[in-house]
Amino acid sequence: RGCFGSCSFCAINYHQGRRVQKRSDDSIIDEVKLLTADKSFKGYIHDLSGPSANFREHACDKQDKYGVCKDRYCIGNKPCKNLKVDHTGFLNLLKKVRKVPKVKKVFIRSGIRYDYVVYDKNCDEIITELSQHHISGQLKVAPEHISDDVLKIMNKPSFEVYKQFAGKYKAINEKLGKKQYVVPYLISSHPGCTIKDAVKLTEYLRSINHEPEQVQDFYPTPSTRSTCMYYTGIDPDTMQEVYVPKSKEEKSMQRALLQYRRPENREKVEKAYKLAGVKMPAIATYRFSKTGKNSPFTDKGNKSKQLGGQVKNKFKDKTSTVGSQVKGKTPTTNGQVKNKFKDKNGRKDSFFNDKKH
Repeated sequence: RGCFGSCSFCAINYHQGRRVQKRSDDSIIDEVKLLTADKSFKGYIHDLSGPSANFREHACDKQDKYGVCKDRYCIGNKPCKNLKVDHTGFLNLLKKVRKVPKVKKVFIRSGIRYDYVVYDKNCDEIITELSQHHISGQLKVAPEHISDDVLKIMNKPSFEVYKQFAGKYKAINEKLGKKQYVVPYLISSHPGCTIKDAVKLTEYLRSINHEPEQVQDFYPTPSTRSTCMYYTGIDPDTMQEVYVPKSKEEKSMQRALLQYRRPENREKVEKAYKLAGVKMPAIATYRFSKTGKNSPFTDKGNKSKQLGGQVKNKFKDKTSTVGSQVKGKTPTTNGQVKNKFKDKNGRKDSFFNDKKH
């Protein structure tokens, strides 16, 4: 229990405390043995971490004697000079659990604090150990944003720290011959985040060809500094004014910007770019637009994303090219294929509306 991360939007450090209170290794091993004795146990421990992730020790030696500091954070936007970074106990626990009979794999699916890993002098060894034994294709981490101004208000580390971690993680997994990826958690409409900041985040997502499946739009929850900022417009740490996106329209736009490829978000994304004074790029969608016209959401140069090259026809075994005569469909002049069967919404769109395509 407990977490010394002190993210502005999180209440854990208030209702559980900033001092980590850990269970003993023996207690955890005993529980794992109970799981292995269950008839339904398949050999997999799906998560061994929790909300405090890879924090397993006190943030510094002074906490044992004096408690937590009232005027500074342990890690936050910048780490305290007294922060004790050590993953030895965490890695040893993972190794012990791996050795328990009947345990095939131990995962850390709730993710880790990537900044704490980067600050460790044994960073490469830690990422290697986790990548080899405790990740099943995807590692969840929480950069939350890319704007350093927003990250400072969130009390999260600079985006450069995330880029450093992501670069090391990619290089190490390539060396190991594993196709494993980082899944970033992101927040839209957090206090301090302007439309320009939100558009910058979209531009970054486009640059890495990523669109989150799940998006967390900020809402005020009890006992957090972010909620204080939301209602007062003031950062309680600095007593400076903070911009707060409150209107339904702006919050909707910022959320849509994170899922910028979805056709239903097109108008909101276009409006957000216009308000930010940024030229709208050509963005490819997974499905054709309702109008069938070449819009900012149809990228002519990326046929694979438009499904405008060779596509599999679900009515025929052979591969057909969009724009040619296909049984059951009538081609249009712009290469869009119309289906004579209506979808569940009553639209005569192409069969690419099916998400699995």
